Amino acid sequence: MTTGIPDKLYLRIGEVSSITGLPTSVLRYWETEFQKLAPKKSSSGQRLYSKQDVELVSEIKELLYAEKLTIEGARKRLEGKKKYRKSELSSETLAALIEEVKLELTSLRDQL
Repeated sequence: MTTGIPDKLYLRIGEVSSITGLPTSVLRYWETEFQKLAPKKSSSGQRLYSKQDVELVSEIKELLYAEKLTIEGARKRLEGKKKYRKSELSSETLAALIEEVKLELTSLRDQL
């Protein structure tokens, strides 16, 4: 996902727009919808995106445009990813995760 990101500490919103192919208005809107997307602001008020922010924008774009998730669905996916990435998976957590996946798969199968 880091392909095409210049080797700079911070990027302005216009640079992020041209890298991701998203309008600046979409980037500003996503800042209001995704708490994790919070670029710093310069003293003049310009948004300064880090490489991590640009990678998050790319991930959100993938979830919304390629996987066709809603904003709420993308938000949940990002939160779930964070939850299981941060902690070591104990056997109880792993069992709960497997059970959750099984229930979701069963639900999808029943819908077909």
